[in-house]
Amino acid sequence: MTPMEKAGWTPLPHSDEDLERSKSVPDTPQTRAETYRLAWNDPDFMTRRELRAVRLQLELLKPEMILAERGIRSTVILFGGARLPEPGGEAWAAKNEMQKKNLEENSKYYEEARKFARLCSQQSATSYYREYVVVTGGGPGVMEAGNRGADDVGAPSIGLNIVLPHEQAPNPYVTPELCFNFHYFAIRKMHFVMRAKAVAVFPGGFGTMDEFFETLTLIQTGRMERVPVILFGKSFWKRAIDLDFLAEQGTISPGDQDIIDFVDTADEAWGIISRFYKLGSE
Repeated sequence: MTPMEKAGWTPLPHSDEDLERSKSVPDTPQTRAETYRLAWNDPDFMTRRELRAVRLQLELLKPEMILAERGIRSTVILFGGARLPEPGGEAWAAKNEMQKKNLEENSKYYEEARKFARLCSQQSATSYYREYVVVTGGGPGVMEAGNRGADDVGAPSIGLNIVLPHEQAPNPYVTPELCFNFHYFAIRKMHFVMRAKAVAVFPGGFGTMDEFFETLTLIQTGRMERVPVILFGKSFWKRAIDLDFLAEQGTISPGDQDIIDFVDTADEAWGIISRFYKLGSE
């Protein structure tokens, strides 16, 4: 039963009923014409540049409606590199021996991401998987580890995939009914933060940096409520970014660095979230 049907009877036909009726019309040059197609059932029309605003709205609405129907109220985001292998796995993205060595060393964060997702999911179970639901970008590396950790304890998890020039298939641990695909990065980013109660960022590249700094900007400017923002890998991030330098230069305010916590383990990270939300203290 559709939400409209649950809300009450209507004398107007539903779109799915009209779609079925349109299949039974006589086969004529007129009914075969592209202009005769129902507008919302016409891929050529729906993908026109002029329909971009409609497509943006649809990409916002579809996951929002499904997550709401599922009762999911809050999430924990796992950002991180797609190139990080599982411990003992192949460093498939390495372009030279130094990259291979470093990716293999950083594979420890795959295991920490998996463990962290298990901890989040165990808390999520206390709310019947409505709170602290793990959400990732749905791909390989750290994203796979996050969805896999949830799967380890039988919990659902969300994957927000994106269409890229090179093929990206969802990792096999995303809950199929919560596996989404996006064309617009902007709408995907909105869905990451709209329900976020915590943001965990693991070693990664440009995409990870983009997601991390956008979250910082939203919190810094007051466009997003303060939530724990946790960077996994102290030694990695101390070299990758220097927030103290930015504060010294005056390009951020003194104290903006305090938005972030640095950790090396899943237990440390979950401790920060537990203290922030006073979990287990009721």
